[in-house]
Amino acid sequence: MKKTFFFITLLVITHCATAQYYISLVPSLTNSPGTLAEKSNLSFEVGKQWDCFSLGVDYGKTTLGKKVGMDTSNYFELRPNLNIFQQGKFTNTVTIGVGFIVNAQENFMTEFTSGIEYAHTPLIHFNIYFGQYYYSGKTSASSTTFFGISIMKFFKPYHPKSLIGGGTAATAEK
Repeated sequence: MKKTFFFITLLVITHCATAQYYISLVPSLTNSPGTLAEKSNLSFEVGKQWDCFSLGVDYGKTTLGKKVGMDTSNYFELRPNLNIFQQGKFTNTVTIGVGFIVNAQENFMTEFTSGIEYAHTPLIHFNIYFGQYYYSGKTSASSTTFFGISIMKFFKPYHPKSLIGGGTAATAEK
C-alpha cells in the first residue's frame, strides 16, 4: 500500500506541467496548556503547486516556549494540500500532513487542517486555517487543536484552481 501511494504521488508530481514553487511562513496557536509562547507554533514550508494540488515540506517548532533539557519541539512534515472549492479570490483548502518530531517521546505527528485562502495578489496569498495535530509514540498519544494564518509567496504569478468552484482568481479580477 505504501509503495502504491508513493508511486501515485511521484507520478502526479512528475507529470504536471503547470507546477510552480512557493515558500510559506506558518505561525499558529494551539489550545494546549501553558503560556502564550508555549502555545505558539512556527513553521516554514517550501513546496510546489499544481493546479488544485500542492505538496510542501515543512520544518517547524511545536512550541516556542523555553525547554528544560533536550529540545523536543523541532519537527519535519510532508504536507499535501488540495484546493476543494473556489469563489473569486477565495479558496477552501484541506491539508493532511504526516511528520516526525525530533527527540520527542510522541514523535509521530499527523495533521488535518482546513482553511480559507485569499489570493491578495497573484504572488502573495494568505490562508486562515484551523485543524488538529495528533501525536503518537510507543507508549502514549495526544492531540491538540490549532488556529493560524499562513503567508505564501509564489515565484511566478499564480491563479489557484479548485476541484469544484466558481472560476479562478484571474476570472474574479476581470
